[in-house]
Amino acid sequence: MNIAELRAILVEAGIPEDVYSLTGGLPNEAYCIEQGPDGRWYGYYSERGGKSGLRAFESEDAACREMLDSMKFDNTLPQLRHDD
Repeated sequence: MNIAELRAILVEAGIPEDVYSLTGGLPNEAYCIEQGPDGRWYGYYSERGGKSGLRAFESEDAACREMLDSMKFDNTLPQLRHDD
């Protein structure tokens, strides 16, 4: 999975754009993914100006899947459906 595919899944599921960022940064209370200058991918939850639960991944695919899986357990979001 890549960023474009992840975006399509989130849009189709009706996930509001303000609860995630596919370009990183520190938006208010949002799931984030970004590629670091070291070529690795990072996933985290942005809250209060910090990166909570920061995890590093060797591939875009792994980072995207982890973000999607994390969002599936957030009961404030619409139900996510996707094929693994």
